[in-house]
Amino acid sequence: MLHLTKVAVGCPDIETLARLQQERWGAEACSLTRFMPKRAEELIGGSMFWIIRHRIVARQQILSLEIVTTPWGVKCRVGLVPGPVPVVQVPRKAHQGWRYFEAGDAPGDAGGQYATDEEALPVGMVRELQSLWLL
Repeated sequence: MLHLTKVAVGCPDIETLARLQQERWGAEACSLTRFMPKRAEELIGGSMFWIIRHRIVARQQILSLEIVTTPWGVKCRVGLVPGPVPVVQVPRKAHQGWRYFEAGDAPGDAGGQYATDEEALPVGMVRELQSLWLL
């Protein structure tokens, strides 16, 4: 299975990402990208991992990929399961568009068996430590 990484432009946190998706797309969560991925068949069932502030912080399962005509031109619509799922955060440089992400490199969901010490810290403290590159 193959995944994508994508920068959540203009989103300071997962809550904002979820709110913006709900406002823009309603119950049909999606992301628009410029081109159809060449390995599209391998992506169905995989996840889109969201990068916020140079860290992979959440994922959403990919349901579909299709070419659509929008007010902004012809785009690839990546259909997603609504609601980002927090993952164990991993540093990742920002990039334009999307990048493939191999299944073996994917971080686990936050909580449960993947719980980390930083989940027990207040959100503001985690962000401050991340800005100092200490987490």
